[in-house]
Amino acid sequence: MDIVAIILESATGKVGKTKMMYNAFLSYNQLREYLIALQESGLLEYEQGTRIYKITDKGMHFLQIYNHVDNLVTPSHYLKYGNL
Repeated sequence: MDIVAIILESATGKVGKTKMMYNAFLSYNQLREYLIALQESGLLEYEQGTRIYKITDKGMHFLQIYNHVDNLVTPSHYLKYGNL
């Protein structure tokens, strides 16, 4: 889920494959698999003419839920391990 969130966050600014690949620390083949899955699930769109990816409304909704859950979990994780 973390990788999906990183890819979607990258696509909020309409980006190409290279930037998403570097942001998510993925190889080209790994990224390609994620992009296919994200497009098939309706979270990401590809603009053929400009060759860029952009997040969909459904993808934005996913990110909102992901960030909400992350905020709920992260504070207790830091307290548990004494990082605060």
